[in-house]
Amino acid sequence: MTLKEVKVGRSVIVKKLIGQGATKRRIMDMGITKGVEIYVRKVAPLGDPVEVTVRGYELSLRKADAAMIEVE
Repeated sequence: MTLKEVKVGRSVIVKKLIGQGATKRRIMDMGITKGVEIYVRKVAPLGDPVEVTVRGYELSLRKADAAMIEVE
């Protein structure tokens, strides 16, 4: 399952990042790495972006980026 598919109000653990190159590095620079807990706070009315809490701060991710984050 990817972060894009997680329902609002659920917490998940990052299993791995699927992206490559600069995109993967950007996601990692935001603090999203293997083993980190992510809480899905909100999803915008049209589904993009997704607002999450990671490492104690709020972060908005595009659906395309959220689809690159595999969670359990």
